[in-house]
Amino acid sequence: MLRGLYSHTVPVIKSAELKEQMQQKQPPVLLDARAPEEYKVSHLKGARLVGYDTFEVSKLKDIPKNTPLVVYCSVGYRSEKVGEQLQEAGFTNVRNLYGGLFDWVNTGLPVYNKAGRTKQVHAYAKSWGIWLHKGEKVYGAD
Repeated sequence: MLRGLYSHTVPVIKSAELKEQMQQKQPPVLLDARAPEEYKVSHLKGARLVGYDTFEVSKLKDIPKNTPLVVYCSVGYRSEKVGEQLQEAGFTNVRNLYGGLFDWVNTGLPVYNKAGRTKQVHAYAKSWGIWLHKGEKVYGAD
């Protein structure tokens, strides 16, 4: 499925590799390219919501252009498009989380909301939710 969705314009990082990098002294900056209602349900710990429809590179003016950035969304399509904009703006170390948050959760890695660790994952739409095999699917932010 992902081969057909990705343009392969932004290098990818797999969930296991990102997990390792997040435990380093200087982990990458995590950028969530989903909608606020998706982020509210759950996200990667420490991720910064940048959105997709509302994304503007100017939201990242506080981040040096050589900072390691990992962009993610549900499956990696929206985050790849945001990654392309970041590269065009001069960011030199941008990666797209392969398989997005769904792959992260499917491999048993944790997600969080404002209350802490959660099993809930916004599945975006029922047609996309079939790719989420673990976690508790949510289709709205209550």
